[in-house]
Amino acid sequence: MIPYGRQSIDKNDIEAVVEVLRSDWLTTGPKVPEFESALAKYVGAKFAAAVCNGTAALHAAMFALGIGPGDEVILPPMTFASTANCIVFQGGTPVFSDVDPDTLLIDPALIEGKITSRTKAIIAVDYAGQPCDYDALRNIAAKHGIFLVADACHALGAKYKDQIVGTLADMTVFSFHPVKHITTGEGGMIVTDNEKLDVRLRLFRNHGIATDYKQRDEQKTWFYEMLELGYNYRITDFQCALGLSQLKKLPSLLETRHMIASRYDDAFASVSTIQPLTVQKHVLHAYHLYVIKLNLKTLGFSRDNLFLKLRNKGIGANVHYIPVYLHPYYRKHFDTHPNLCPIAEKAYDQILSIPIFPGMSDEDIKRVINIITEK
Repeated sequence: MIPYGRQSIDKNDIEAVVEVLRSDWLTTGPKVPEFESALAKYVGAKFAAAVCNGTAALHAAMFALGIGPGDEVILPPMTFASTANCIVFQGGTPVFSDVDPDTLLIDPALIEGKITSRTKAIIAVDYAGQPCDYDALRNIAAKHGIFLVADACHALGAKYKDQIVGTLADMTVFSFHPVKHITTGEGGMIVTDNEKLDVRLRLFRNHGIATDYKQRDEQKTWFYEMLELGYNYRITDFQCALGLSQLKKLPSLLETRHMIASRYDDAFASVSTIQPLTVQKHVLHAYHLYVIKLNLKTLGFSRDNLFLKLRNKGIGANVHYIPVYLHPYYRKHFDTHPNLCPIAEKAYDQILSIPIFPGMSDEDIKRVINIITEK
């Protein structure tokens, strides 16, 4: 089985982790700020706060903004559930706004119709690794005095108009799950240029306590105070050691993803039943996912039929995503319904994510292409 995504771990990664496992600090130690500093430098942000996973990063971002009961946050439906869940965790209300049919990114032209006096933020999702239209989104956020958060869990290393993703919004969230560009096993990061937001992020990840164990050890004190109701969202030092090692390889990993995507683009260019998502000219796509849209009329059978065919032939295709508001939880608790975002729903019936990860061999790529395009 060729999965749709897979981690790439080498000897250097393993040695970096083992070195920390033999040290005195397995958590709240020096590797955490080292990883934070390295990633902040890479994306050009002033501050970075590492947490235990991407969902925790999104939750921390909502806490830092003060999202609470009565607040609304606008987001696209074409995303993983955690993008909406993080709003609900804080007692807020997710408001779903439809996507552009060609890119499946949130459509700025539709957002203002969703803004009310209760709107406090927009979460933009860089779906599949392509940055959203941040110029338009920043203009909307500034006009209405609301925050802009970038869910860039798919887009580490991507660029928008030659500016690397990480400083295009008030906060940017990354994920280090094994299928992402770099991995810490599980892990996440929030980057920002706003020091006040960074302080709140760090407070939240550590139970709402102002200092961690290493800080108290350095200060030779046992005393601590809980200032807010936070969570234990800390990441470990050995995870951060893995992240540091992986980050060094990110340029080459991205280059390989682009090579695979280019092979797919060329192979599908003349296939009438398959349409890759449009890539805007002013962006550098990070290709966390390679998503194809199927022309179901000319294909002659459903997306699910092709999915089963690929699975039966050892190709681990997937579907990203069911529009979040169609999940039973949201239907029950937020009274959402079909046809809320018709463009996203139509795309959902057509899309498949096919394998793309740096460890794919030339034969793997050919095999995927041949099975998808065979009559």
